[in-house]
Amino acid sequence: MIRTIFDKTLTFTAALTVAAFGFLAQPEPAGAAAPVRVGLLTCQVDGGVGKIIASRRELSCIFERVGSGRIERYAGEINRIGLDIGSTSYSDIAWGVFSLAEPYAPGALQGTYAGISGGVSVGVGLGANVLIGGLERSFALQPVSVEASRGLNLALGVASLRLISVGNFGQ
Repeated sequence: MIRTIFDKTLTFTAALTVAAFGFLAQPEPAGAAAPVRVGLLTCQVDGGVGKIIASRRELSCIFERVGSGRIERYAGEINRIGLDIGSTSYSDIAWGVFSLAEPYAPGALQGTYAGISGGVSVGVGLGANVLIGGLERSFALQPVSVEASRGLNLALGVASLRLISVGNFGQ
């Protein structure tokens, strides 16, 4: 039975991820600017225990701009509303950062992001989070490497990510 739940959860998570990528990959109207990859955001997410309906985890992130090597540091939290059962010790997530607005000021990733989230952990687990937000909702975060976590956990639902710039702008 647990194997069946695990398989269905993995299938559902994959379907959510494909749907989210499909939504973000919709063709733009003629003359619209295409999103440009502007950097990589890597985050370490604290572990914790899911509270069935919702979860909240603190995180620390480093954003590296494409081509410049500039580093920006962020702190924040990721929240899930939906099914979240179990516990994890930590997670590492990497997102490609895309924007229609370039150039942008240091610290511009600060803000709130929202999107679809899904993940399952049995020992080492996998998950994906596609999120849109930031300054004037001008950034999209698309998973580059799926979430790697340790523990026993099942999480599906809507995620929000809040980033706060903590400086260290430079190389």
